Amino acid sequence: MIDGLADSVLAIFIVFCRVGACLMLVPGFSSTNIPVQIRLFISIVTSFALAPLLIATLRPVLTNALPLTLAYLIGSELLIGSIIGIGGRVFFLGLQTMATAMASGIGLSSIPGAQVGEVDPAPPLVPLIIAGATTLFFITEQHWQVLRGLMSSYAIWQPGDRPGGDMALSQLVSALSDAFMLTLRITSPFVVYSVIVNLAIGLINKLTPAIPVYFISTPFVLLGGLLLLYLAGDEMLTQFTFGMSSWLEER
Repeated sequence: MIDGLADSVLAIFIVFCRVGACLMLVPGFSSTNIPVQIRLFISIVTSFALAPLLIATLRPVLTNALPLTLAYLIGSELLIGSIIGIGGRVFFLGLQTMATAMASGIGLSSIPGAQVGEVDPAPPLVPLIIAGATTLFFITEQHWQVLRGLMSSYAIWQPGDRPGGDMALSQLVSALSDAFMLTLRITSPFVVYSVIVNLAIGLINKLTPAIPVYFISTPFVLLGGLLLLYLAGDEMLTQFTFGMSSWLEER
């Protein structure tokens, strides 16, 4: 009885390794604004919820396992969970990068601001967009898609199997490609606006070199950028949510 209980506890811990590594990196749950105790509690509760469905798969691997085998199993589960979490994380990193470019294009890069979910400061436009995208991540229940992906990962990466480097790298490259193509597409209006406005201001400055055109034009550039954000902000976040949801459903 004691041996069976020890195997069950060890199986739950192995599940916790994959779940905890994933939730440590996945968007929303990995935010630094969430206390560590709450993130740990979510990981433990999720592990207890998934463990009854996975104990039958894990028990043959854990029976009479050597300490070196257990150490290898723990390391492989941590690596697999990290791969799954990074796949969703790169979408928000791509959005953060393009939001910083947007802020620079409309003249907000010089204004200091606080970052939401990160430790580095950023222009005010960046935390606004990231907070909206994170809120939609939970409203549209994409976090359940992440948990579904964790369950499905046991069919692809069996516990005890060696994680394939080619498969992990292809998953990461695919996520990076999809993320930056999506974020570049949804922020393209701001890129076009920035190019056109700065080109026009540069030509005016050449025609009237005695007038400090850049200082005079800054409020107008900022006003135009904020107006464009007002008109396209909802659609931008909607397309980002749809794009990430489609990527999660395919995994």
